[in-house]
Amino acid sequence: MSRERARRREERERAAARDHAVRERKASRAARRRQSAAALRGRVPRRTRYRGQQGLLARRRRAQNSLIVLLFLAVESIVWLLWPDPWVRAAGAILGLAAIPVLVTLTLDRRSRP
Repeated sequence: MSRERARRREERERAAARDHAVRERKASRAARRRQSAAALRGRVPRRTRYRGQQGLLARRRRAQNSLIVLLFLAVESIVWLLWPDPWVRAAGAILGLAAIPVLVTLTLDRRSRP
């Protein structure tokens, strides 16, 4: 009877040792994975959040940029609807792109105002 108990205890201890070794391998693998991920995160620059800027100037700039894009698209769509000639359409697109900085500077630049 005691030999049978000793044999079963030995089997339990071997199974426990085997389970312990498996857990140790998994834990060391996870630790290496965490360490390599942390090293990689240390090399990659942090991403700046776009939605973090919620001030008045940022909202005003977004509204102005949206208005500029919408006006440009409206003018270009009118050009495309009125003139079927591709040369006129291309000239309208080029002139529109060239005129945007001038018009933006004349209308939205606050440095020239008193």
